Order: sequence, then structure tokens, then C-alpha cells
Amino acid sequence: MKSTLVSALALLLLATPLIAEDDSAEEDLESQGIFLDTVDVNVVNVEVFVTDKKGNRITGLTKDDFELEVGRKPVAITNFYVVEDGEAIIGAPEPVEPDPDELPDPRFEPIRIPEDQRLHLVVYVDNLNLHPFTRNRVLRQARDFLRTRMRPGDEVMLVTYERTLHERVPFTLDPEIVANAMYDLEELSGHAVHADSDRRDILELIYEADSINEVRGRATQHAESIYNDMSFTLDALKGIVESLAGLPGRKAVLYVSDGIPMRAGEDIFHAIYDKFPHESSILLETHRYDLSRDYQNLTNTANANRVTFYTLEAAGLRTYSYINASNRTAAGGPRVDQVHFTNIQSSLRFMAHETGGMAMLNTNNFAPMLDRMADDFGSYYSLGFSPASSASGRYHDIRVKIKGRKGLEVRHRDGYRDKSIATRMADGTLAALHYGYQSNVFDVEIRFGEMTRHNRNQWLVPVQVRIPIGKLSFLPAGDMQRGRLRLFVGAKDHEGGISPVQEIPVPIDIPEADFERAREQLYQYEMKLIMRDGRQVVAVGVRDEIGAITGFVTRGVRIGA
Repeated sequence: MKSTLVSALALLLLATPLIAEDDSAEEDLESQGIFLDTVDVNVVNVEVFVTDKKGNRITGLTKDDFELEVGRKPVAITNFYVVEDGEAIIGAPEPVEPDPDELPDPRFEPIRIPEDQRLHLVVYVDNLNLHPFTRNRVLRQARDFLRTRMRPGDEVMLVTYERTLHERVPFTLDPEIVANAMYDLEELSGHAVHADSDRRDILELIYEADSINEVRGRATQHAESIYNDMSFTLDALKGIVESLAGLPGRKAVLYVSDGIPMRAGEDIFHAIYDKFPHESSILLETHRYDLSRDYQNLTNTANANRVTFYTLEAAGLRTYSYINASNRTAAGGPRVDQVHFTNIQSSLRFMAHETGGMAMLNTNNFAPMLDRMADDFGSYYSLGFSPASSASGRYHDIRVKIKGRKGLEVRHRDGYRDKSIATRMADGTLAALHYGYQSNVFDVEIRFGEMTRHNRNQWLVPVQVRIPIGKLSFLPAGDMQRGRLRLFVGAKDHEGGISPVQEIPVPIDIPEADFERAREQLYQYEMKLIMRDGRQVVAVGVRDEIGAITGFVTRGVRIGA
């Protein structure tokens, strides 16, 4: 059954949004005599890690042991899920008998956890803020961790940052692929050596200066350079976090660097003050290069998207750079290094603390801390609640307490964002484009028609979305059965450019007399996309407004001759 509401849709990657040319698709069901009273059941899950003061896991807690507050107001825990040592203790789905016709992959055990509890781990190697030696030392231990501590069903991805984000290995169920790819990273440059050289040069200039005017301008220039680099570094981290938004389940980022500053150039301004203590106003310069709000924005975005940071300081145990015979002066003691180390560690602590993760600092042996991270992945409590607000998009604080138990440490993300249905659907569509995520509950099929030349390097491509009518929900309206869909459409080109996601309302009218027959047929919605030459991927998110059910599907196509 072909739709009578076939509209044309234009998509120009990285330039213009999708534009629906047929306004008839905008007609709302309420204006046609149908009033919907559907409820969108949105459950927010909060992973909680409980330990004693020695770091030992506390197991055996029940839902009644927890108090959950959102915006300082108590909320009911509607979903309670418990995992201990990688096995679901409470909240596990009913076991499904395996299909005897499907031979299991011997590398993987059957997945026993629901989709909304599965783990996606991003290993993020920040080469801009790493030394080659410290990075390679960490990678050796990280390979062992991936090979021995990841569990069946966990997906791992490897990315690096060198002023530009590079996806080295996309999400895979086989951690061995990521572990092997890490060998290639040992050949890459670590740009932190250049930052060290610049820092040494300016500190030597300060210690040899006769007046503050000789070094103030150089210090400001140095701080501005670091500030700009950190802005790009945090933007790249935020980009990864945002791209993970639509993936279901738990998401974690293992961020590997030698530390990044909370205040750019803070140690340099302290060095000037140490040399010229009568110029105390120089310390006020540190506030100009304070990145605290950027870090807060990053962690709020992570919490909104259920992403936890585990930060690893690859530099390990540090030694003071300026405590030698030539620099052992009032202006050249270890205090400046102390300021520097505290500054670049405070950001790692903050990112982990705000998102319920863990900062791995001040050690050359990372295996025990990586094991603790693996314990987080395999032993936790998940508290689910249904937000009372109306998807305003606001950020809400979260607090979790243990009733009647003292001396316990509780870690969890510090908040969440109450997203609208449209935002969640757009996130899911983007996740389908970024990572190939699919949840085709409607058995949707995407087909491409005969493309025609639009201009020199663009084509007009008919795209058909086919949905079995029997999978959709309908309500009676006089002599008609009416359904209501919302499609969310986006595309990605061969260079990774992603179009804005466009929302398209699609009402469906079927005469009552034809309804039973129609339920055995397909509903087809056709649109036309303007697409560039080369390989493309189209993603479609489908939401059944009456049944409050969503699904996502993707399909690739080669555009051009």
C-alpha cells in the first residue's frame, strides 16, 4: 500500500537541512478528531558503585537500602538492576532458548544482560597531551586489561586525538582487535614534549628576568596558547560524548593523557609571583584562563548522555623539574611544579568525580586501577526512575544515599538532562549514523530508487521507507483507522560529514473496511534526497506515536556513476 502522502525532501550534506515540501504531512491528528492520550515511559538509569573506605565492593544491597533524590526531592525507584562479578543478580531478563539452527561464535558467550545495561567503552588516547614513553607504557597495560577483563557483550572503540579526532577502531565485540590496534599507536608522535620545551623556556626566562615587564607579555602569550589548545581538546571530548548519546546502555570513556590544565598557564603566573612577590596582581591573570566552566559543561553533557569518565594520568609518579643546583633559588624551588601538577590533575579528578567514574593518578603500575575500573563494569547497582517533569531540557542534580549505613562511599553521575522525545530520537538517529546502531523493531526496510543528476557532483535520490502496517498501532476515527508516525532522517557521506536530522510527521489513514487486509501489507513513504557523489549512509528513526515505540535502521548506498 503506497502512501498518498508522498512528499519530496531535499538534503544537502553539511549545507542545508532536510526540507519537507508537502505540508499535508504536518496535519495533526487532534485537528482531525483524534485526541491521543499516550504516555511516553522514559526511564532514567543511574549506575551506582558502593564501596567501603578501603575500596572493597559492598554487595547484597536491595532497592530498600537506597534513597534517590532528583533536584533535592525524593523520587521512587521504579527499576532496580544488580550485577555482581558480571552476572545479573536482580533484573535479568528471562533466558531465551538458543536457536539450534544458528551456530554460536565460539569466541563469545551468550549475552545475558538487557540492551539498556550493555557497556560501550571508548578508549580515548589524547596524543596532544601525552609523551610517547608514558603513552606506550600505559598502552602495554591497557592491552592486558582489554584481553583479560572485558566481558561478553561489551563493545570497545579506540580513538586518538592529535588536534583532530581519529577513529582508529569502531565499536567491536572483540577487544583483541582494539588491543592489536594499540601497537600502531606506539609509532605516533606525542605532542606533550613540545609543551614541556615551551614551559622550560619561559620558566628560565622568568628566573633570569630583572623586571616583570620582561616576562609578562610572554607569559600571557603562553597562557593564551594553552587555553586555545585546551578549548579544542575539550570540544573534541564533548563531540565524542555527544555522539554516544543515542546508544543504549552504559557508556564509559577511558581518557588517557599526561594531564590537562584546569587553568591555562597557572604555574607560569605563580613563577612570576615567586620571582617578583611585590607584583601580587599577576596572580589575577590566572582567572582569565580558567577553564572550569568548560569542564563543567563537558561533564554535564556526559551526565546527560549516561557517559562516565575514567581518567588515567599516563605520566605516573612525577619528579620535580626545577629542584637542581642551578635552579635551587627562592624563585626556582619545587612550589611551581607543585602548582603545575595539581593544576593538570584537578581536571582529571573533576571529570571522573562529576560523572561517577574514577581518576587513576600518581602510579606507574596502572593494572590495579584498571582492575578497579573493570570491577565497576562488572559489579554495580542500577537505579531507574521516571522523570516527573515534562521534558523541558533542563539539567537536574542527582543524589544517592544508603539508608542506615555509615562509612560507605557511593559514586554515581551527578545529574541528568530531561530530554524531549524529539531530542532522544535525533540522538538515536545520529548514533545509527556514527556507529551503525540499529534497533529495527518495526522491520523497516530502506530502498533507493533510480537516481538522477542534480548538478555536477550531486544526485537526486528517491528513498523509500517501507514499514509493515501490522507492526504499527492505530486508533478508530469514524470509518477510518488512523496511525501517527514520526520519521527522523539523516545521512552521512564518505568523509564522515553528517547532515542535520530532520523530523517528519506522517499520519496514516486506512478505511475501516480495508484495515484487516491492509495489516498484511506495507506502508511506503517516499522522499527525495540530494546527495553527493560517493558512498553514503542513510539512517531513519521511526516513532509510533500511538504505541510509544521507537526503532532505528540504516542502509548504505553508492551515489553516482
